[in-house]
Amino acid sequence: MSVTDELIQANKNFASHFDFGTLAVQPRRKLAILACMDSRILFEMCMGVKLGDAHMIRNAGGIATEDAIRSLIVSHHLLGTQEFVIINHTDCGLLKKNEEELQAEMRKKTGAEPDKPLPFHAFDNLEQNVREQIRKVKTHPWIPKEIPVRGFIYDVKTGRLQEVQEL
Repeated sequence: MSVTDELIQANKNFASHFDFGTLAVQPRRKLAILACMDSRILFEMCMGVKLGDAHMIRNAGGIATEDAIRSLIVSHHLLGTQEFVIINHTDCGLLKKNEEELQAEMRKKTGAEPDKPLPFHAFDNLEQNVREQIRKVKTHPWIPKEIPVRGFIYDVKTGRLQEVQEL
């Protein structure tokens, strides 16, 4: 049985006991979290976020890409979120990587060139990266200036969050 087949079986069990159909589309805590896709971060456990509490936007590195910012805009303007949190983490796969080397590695592995540049957004300093993501979100013209945007680093060894102060 493939992993996908296992997931389908697990979904059948989940659906047979499903009782979340009445949750509102607007997140209960009016919060949107932009974080890395890392499988070691379970927000339900490390931050007490429950189903229906927050919008979770995840990508490699917890980067405020054009698509992530689009999701934050939808989250606020269409679905009422009033706070944004950005989370990076220790031991990230993009940390201390070189953008040009990653691009070359992908071309070598695949033997192909993308139609348009596909940045990986590699970085070498966690705090600086969190500050840069906060800046990108706060300076977007469609995100109101009064929306609080706070950034954190999650330590994958201790489970602790450390707030990153803006400079």
